[in-house]
Amino acid sequence: MPDLYVFPGGRRDNRDHALPFSGDLNPSVVDLLLRRCPPSMGASGARALALAALRELHEETGLRLGPALAPDVPYCPDLSSLRFVARAVTPPGAVRRFDNRFFATFVDEASIDLKNLRESDELSDFRWLDLAALTSVPLPEIVAVIARDLKISLESDPSLPFGNDVYAYTNRNGQFLRSRL
Repeated sequence: MPDLYVFPGGRRDNRDHALPFSGDLNPSVVDLLLRRCPPSMGASGARALALAALRELHEETGLRLGPALAPDVPYCPDLSSLRFVARAVTPPGAVRRFDNRFFATFVDEASIDLKNLRESDELSDFRWLDLAALTSVPLPEIVAVIARDLKISLESDPSLPFGNDVYAYTNRNGQFLRSRL
């Protein structure tokens, strides 16, 4: 999305199902990820979505969730602090269709070391922004809506419980729709 600020992300690859991890998703997060999904997805499919998100985060920013185990040990992300906060689905008939899941975590809970933040070929004007600062940069509409809803959730309960309401966003017949999963 040229000239817009977006969250790091990408698509789930077949190999994401087999990636190692050091801590699993909270059961409430798994339950939420499986809502409105085919029964065949299962817990391993839900986990693969989170692993894909963390793989993309690492590839695009150098950030890792969880401490580095050792220099010679492959990255084994810790999924245990992830909260599932939103799903956005591009409407049928769109040239490119997306079915995006958005996760959030706290820097201290996830043992994120911001010193590892680095630019990549996929991003330009790369920077870490606080939720409050997102209004100062151009965002795609859906990213602005999800960030605003996340901010409201945090104001309501700063612990951002794992089982919080998750909203799905889409457009249907030109109308923006927001519904609870």
